[in-house]
Amino acid sequence: MKKRQTKSKKAILECLQNAGNYGLRADSIEDQLPQFDRVTIYRVLQSFVDDGIIHKVISDNGKFYYFKCQNCGEVHYHHHYHFKCEKCGKVECMDNEIEVKVPLGYTIDSVNFWITGVCSKCKK
Repeated sequence: MKKRQTKSKKAILECLQNAGNYGLRADSIEDQLPQFDRVTIYRVLQSFVDDGIIHKVISDNGKFYYFKCQNCGEVHYHHHYHFKCEKCGKVECMDNEIEVKVPLGYTIDSVNFWITGVCSKCKK
């Protein structure tokens, strides 16, 4: 069964796509899209995660960031590092794919690798 494309889904996906490789927190999306309530935003974000359209990672400060990878196509399929700038707080997907070897019979559902430092814009 095909899922319905709603105004909220279109707007939230566009917001994530416009962020490029940078992750957005739900409160940031809420600030950009005040016409949608918090519950709707979280529900749509979780449905995108469940459908593999975006991915969600938890940062070192316990906050979730949502990403629409620019190099994944329609479905997110790879595991990679995330870089968080200690000055501006932006979080970015890194292109480096990670290969994780797990014991035979194990299945990986998600991977969360963080690198912290200073981005090139803040370093100037």
